[in-house]
Parts: sequence; C-alpha cells; structure tokens
Amino acid sequence: MTATPAVLTPTDAAATMAAILDELERAVVGKRDVLELVLLGLVADGHVLLDDLPGVAKTLTARSLAQVTNLSFSRIQFTPDLLPADITGATVFQATSGEFRFRPGPIFGNLVLGDEVNRAPAKTQAALLEAMQERQVTVDGTTYRLPRPFLVVATQNPIEHEGTYALPEAQLDRFLLRTRMGYPAAADEAELLTRRVERGTDEVELTAVGSVEAILGLQAAVERVHVDPAMARYVVALAQGTRDDAEVEVGVSPRGSLALLKLARAFALGRGRDFVDPDDVKAVALPALAHRVVLRSEVWVRGIPQESIVERVVASVPAPSWT
Repeated sequence: MTATPAVLTPTDAAATMAAILDELERAVVGKRDVLELVLLGLVADGHVLLDDLPGVAKTLTARSLAQVTNLSFSRIQFTPDLLPADITGATVFQATSGEFRFRPGPIFGNLVLGDEVNRAPAKTQAALLEAMQERQVTVDGTTYRLPRPFLVVATQNPIEHEGTYALPEAQLDRFLLRTRMGYPAAADEAELLTRRVERGTDEVELTAVGSVEAILGLQAAVERVHVDPAMARYVVALAQGTRDDAEVEVGVSPRGSLALLKLARAFALGRGRDFVDPDDVKAVALPALAHRVVLRSEVWVRGIPQESIVERVVASVPAPSWT
C-alpha cells in the first residue's frame, strides 16, 4: 500500500528539508552542501553517486539520511562474486508448503546503499541499474514493483582500480547526480573528534524528523515548482554547450537536461520558492551534468576534469534575464 503524500507549501517544504539537514549534521560534520545534494536527490526522485576516498562518511551519510527520514534502509556490499539474484532476490522452494515463493533481495528498501558499486561485474551492476531505472525487478517472469520512495546511493573509490569494473557512461547517465564528500576542514575534523569523545560511543543517536509520507510530499511539491519556458531553454542551452565543446567527445544527453531541471526545481523548493530562477540551475549544474560528459582521449590524458568543462559552459552561456 502506497503512503499518501502530504500537501506541502514551499515554505513548509523548505522548513522540512532544513530540519532534516540540521539533524544530519549531527552525524556528518561540516558537509551541509553535500548533505543537501544527497537530500535533493531523494526529493527529486533520483539516485546519487558518491565518488570519493574511503573514510570520508559516504556510508554514514546514506545510513543517517535513512534514519532521519524514517525510511527503510538496506546495504549491498558489491564484490566480484556478487550475483544479480543477490540484489533482486530469487524464487526459492519452501519445503514446508511445497511451493515456490519469491524471496525479496536487499533492493527492496526505500534507501539502498550500493557500497563500492564498481567492484561487481557488469551483469550485476546492470541488475542494480535496471532496478534504478524501471523501479521494478523481474524474476522468473514475474515483475515486482519497488517501494516508494526509492533512492539508491552508490559509492565508489576513485583511486583503487585493481579488481574493479568501471561504470560505463550509459550507466553513469542513470544517476541523477554525482558528488564528492571531500576531506573536512581542520576545524570540522577537530569538532568531529570532540563530539566522539563527549558521546562515549561511535554511534550517533539521530531523531527521525521525516517520514515516508513527508518525503512523498516533498516529491509531489517539486512537481508543482513552476518552470518558465525561458528557463527550460536555458537548461537546453547548457546541455547543447557541452555537446559543442571542442574537448568533449559526447555531451550531455536529454536525460541530463531533465536531471538538471529536476534538481533545479528541488533546489528552488529548498529555498521556499515555487519557481526556478537561473541561480538555481547554476547551483546544481556541476553535480547534475559533469559525470555525463565524455572527454576526448587526448583531453582525458591531460587530466582535465569533467567539471571544468561544465564550469566553462555555465560561464559562457548567457542566463535569461530575471527581474
């Protein structure tokens, strides 16, 4: 049974999102901008890729978001021997009843953490990404719908390549956004240590300030955020700018344009507004678009980051006048 979403005004939605972020910061110190992006992924009904070094709170961020929003949480640790059925579930024979029954896999959660997603082979990665795209799994000819809301937070370590299978561009394109945690500032890291000493335990007890109904309400509120035709044309111009860049082999697809617009609407809602302005689009352009840009081989060899291409396009494409 699907929960009924609450009817939220932009002001109520912004207050709910701020309360969630405030509680999350009790566990993840000094990373409110990243926490907001992950929350925006949930609110915009997309999926998030956290691409960063070990030990910078990627897993903690996903688990804490589930606790604060009161969503069911499951974790999939990707390994080279992980099979698709280990994710989706399988039909098993019940000796007591003499019947075959479907046993759901860990993908059946509101918030699913795919830890080190690039350590599993392509067939297993595809099982996860198909579920992300279709919001369903098919096992032995029977289709099972996934719960709503449904968010996958996948992580990968960019510096380890042995025993990994890089996500191809077509699969990366399924993620609404990609972001990085980064090391905390020295003062934030000192605060993290101080809190741990005072707490006397590794675990942070977080209070649930959201619910399934509240998240569905936020997702419904995003759909009511107005998009002026000029703003839609601006989003398309940014995507087109990546396609026309001389250093780009493959630019942002229409799926990327849709992702940017969805994130911009969620970002505007978090500011208590029911319309998108150019600054909303610019604020989320990098996490929405950079991972969709495929650089030419000679550019990639020189170590030029994808983000620099998007930054250049955002700087060069005129934003619509907004008064």
